[in-house]
Amino acid sequence: MSRVPSPTSVRLSDYLAADTVVDHGHPAIHERADALKTLTDDPAGYAEAAFLFVRDEVEHVIDAADPRVTWRASDVLRERVGICHAKAHLLAALLRAQGIPAGFCYQELSALHGLNAVYLHGRWSRLDARGNRTGAHGEFSLDVEQLAWPVDAARGERDHPEIHPAPAPVVVDFLMTARPGPRWYEKGLPAAL
Repeated sequence: MSRVPSPTSVRLSDYLAADTVVDHGHPAIHERADALKTLTDDPAGYAEAAFLFVRDEVEHVIDAADPRVTWRASDVLRERVGICHAKAHLLAALLRAQGIPAGFCYQELSALHGLNAVYLHGRWSRLDARGNRTGAHGEFSLDVEQLAWPVDAARGERDHPEIHPAPAPVVVDFLMTARPGPRWYEKGLPAAL
């Protein structure tokens, strides 16, 4: 069972920052954010549109059997493929590009799984845009958490409710040094934070 999401920083501005990974100042990120913004003027509606775009229009590398490695948000957008962490980087960038605070959360499943949290309506809600194939089932909801994978404590799985303003260094280091190729994610994907 998941716990209430809790931010690791009290400054919402930390959850709007750009960096090398969440490069929401990139023109392609702005172009996609602007296109999604035309669908709605409501911040929650925009967040849902961005979530659905990342979940449904960006392939998960395992589902697609894709050998490419992406980690920077703009690269994930350009290539339209990424592992869960990379997809979370893109969703955070799209949200932050429209001034919506977004952070990073993790679950320890068979490997470390990455997802997002978004700050809307005065509270944090976790979202998992991994993609709904191979048994995953994540849905957009600000009220009831609907993540792609339930945590099974009996199997030693663990939910991390902390909301980090930046992706975990262990994840970024892994993705930046991973070599493209078949099943590249099996070669060192972190199991824990």
